[in-house]
Amino acid sequence: MAKVFQSNHPLMQHKLALLRDVKTEPKRFRELVREVTWLLLYEATEDLTPVERPVTTPMGSTVGKVLVEVIAFAPILRAGLTMVGPALEMIPTAHVWHIGLYRDEETLRPIEYYTNVPQTAGAGVVFILDPMLATGGSAVAAADILKRTGVRNIKFVGLIAAPEGIERLSSAHPEVPIHIAAVDQGLNEIGYIVPGLGDAGDRLFGTGGVLSLALSPVEGLSKG
Repeated sequence: MAKVFQSNHPLMQHKLALLRDVKTEPKRFRELVREVTWLLLYEATEDLTPVERPVTTPMGSTVGKVLVEVIAFAPILRAGLTMVGPALEMIPTAHVWHIGLYRDEETLRPIEYYTNVPQTAGAGVVFILDPMLATGGSAVAAADILKRTGVRNIKFVGLIAAPEGIERLSSAHPEVPIHIAAVDQGLNEIGYIVPGLGDAGDRLFGTGGVLSLALSPVEGLSKG
């Protein structure tokens, strides 16, 4: 059974609507991904277990709780990179591993081209970061890579998922919880989420044709 945690927080839904809008330019798109990542990780880290430690305040002593578990973020390149910054703002001591995968547009299968993950991972929990869970191929491949290093506690954190992607990831790795802002209708004939938000990487980095629908280069500069 799929472990899907969809955020219905009003702030999340507001920011998600702005992310979907074709008129949202890359600068604002990146800012929104940053904000949504904060909200998603706040919820995805709810079950982490802190330990008690004595704390001396200016007014006396008390017992505080701190995280000692080693945490790692594993962004799937390239779109997942934009989620790393806000993730590290929340947990600055976390490790960052990189998993380079791209989707073959004909077969829709993930192709691994770069991986920088310790051969013997020492992290207690690893968060796979990727804005879109579409076919699920990249998420499954990333979880496979992490498990080969000995990681057992894996979570997926993304913006939008298709039911097909959820089914594929949950079938291959049923113990991996999926933290997501929205579950959409499904995939179109070329494997993109509908209604989705387009190609997340292109919208993040301004490399897709969707930008020309939203603003001219001069307008884009004026808003920087």
